[in-house]
Amino acid sequence: MGKSWKNAGKVEKAAQKGQIFTKLAREIAVAAKAGGPDPDANSRLRLAIDAAKKVSCPNDTIERAIKKGAGLLDDGKAIEEITYEGYGPHGVGVIVECQTDNKHRTAPDMRHAFKSHEGNMGEQGSVAWMFDRVGLLEGTKAGTFDPDEEAIEGGANEVYANDDGSYEFYTAPEDLDAVRDALTKRGWKITKAEFSFTPKTPTELTDEQRKDVEEFLGYLDDMDDTHRVYATL
Repeated sequence: MGKSWKNAGKVEKAAQKGQIFTKLAREIAVAAKAGGPDPDANSRLRLAIDAAKKVSCPNDTIERAIKKGAGLLDDGKAIEEITYEGYGPHGVGVIVECQTDNKHRTAPDMRHAFKSHEGNMGEQGSVAWMFDRVGLLEGTKAGTFDPDEEAIEGGANEVYANDDGSYEFYTAPEDLDAVRDALTKRGWKITKAEFSFTPKTPTELTDEQRKDVEEFLGYLDDMDDTHRVYATL
């Protein structure tokens, strides 16, 4: 019995790792399609490759994804970026960014996810008004420094510390590249640079309601085609 349980655990872990690799490969393909296959000239691609290597994604998978995105590998399955919006449990606004090779599969799956968690998927723009579009950078820096001073000197609007020792910087969308360059010159190792959403007014929830919402967001995040999830929390 114990041995069977251990084998089942290994299979589950392998499946989870495979799902992670698939999502990372899609981001690499989309980045290569958007900005070209050269990571030195495509910062989004470079960051996507770094993220893949960080979790030991096979080099063959990375190279195949780059070729696929650059149009050098025609397997008949183009990756599209699609955004879905709606209300989750207790009226929480939710935006889900997906990367998929079959939107006819993804749309009904997403609709079912909302409906099965007492939510409702809406039309484009139905909850986007509840969010601000921002630029988000994440990075680390050695030595002693004042985070607020780093944000000011780098041109960021806000900075927050993460539990792992990294920091998040928020900018206006149009300032993302300039702030990244400024922080890099100040000795920051940037590990994330992307457009993001932040809620204008977080939805007020009880502890029990928050559990319902977090369960829903976790369900969305685990879906194969999900890339990023944002909520008014």
